[in-house]
Amino acid sequence: MHIDVQGRGPALILLHGWGLHGGVFAPLCQQLGAHFTLYNVDLPGHGRSSHLPVPASLDAWATAVLEEVPAGLWLGWSLGGLIAQRAAQLAPAQVRGLVSIASSPCFVRHAGWSHGIEPTVLAGFTGHLQQHYAQTVDRFLALDLMTLPGGQQAATDLRDALLAVGRPSDAALATGGQLLLHSDLRQQLPDLRMPSLWLAGQRDRLVTPAAMAAAASLAPQARQLTVPGTGHAPFLGDTAAIARAVLDFQRQCTG
Repeated sequence: MHIDVQGRGPALILLHGWGLHGGVFAPLCQQLGAHFTLYNVDLPGHGRSSHLPVPASLDAWATAVLEEVPAGLWLGWSLGGLIAQRAAQLAPAQVRGLVSIASSPCFVRHAGWSHGIEPTVLAGFTGHLQQHYAQTVDRFLALDLMTLPGGQQAATDLRDALLAVGRPSDAALATGGQLLLHSDLRQQLPDLRMPSLWLAGQRDRLVTPAAMAAAASLAPQARQLTVPGTGHAPFLGDTAAIARAVLDFQRQCTG
């Protein structure tokens, strides 16, 4: 498994979202590298780990990462957030704090859980990502960056860096979509044994602020924060706000 290690300080494990790789955290790493030793993971089948077999279950994804990183604070975004949540449940001594960015315990709508999206919408996105990968990455970055000063150039630079590593394996795209479709960790959240921080983007329509607030309400020692003006990747829309929130949370975990 490819893990980019940089910075100094306590360990912070970073888990990216579906279909991308750790390079998407580049702006956030620039702000956090002076405060943490960053373990920026390329998940199986993604980025520079594209050669690895893709586990078929959420438990297996979480275990695969747990075996490669030290104990520390975990930060997961979107699919990476689901993996981080499951790792926290499986290995509470190793996950000393959980930061979930735009990642609720359940991405699709169920009876008693109105905060997810319709399964057909997620299935359609899966197909589009598989068939039109570069265009989907373009659109995703534009949604979070294009309204910012210098956002057009930032989106272009980040897109080029992401695509230069290559697209994920077909197995990673298919399995990641299935994990988002079928995972439901709501019942396990009340048993979390570490502090957790649930960060939402105000404009996020995939994982809404209401979904993140509902998730935080299920977990002990939980805080929820919505970042104004941001979408599904608030660490791109307002990197400084996310960095401040992570640093404040780290002080909470160690204080």
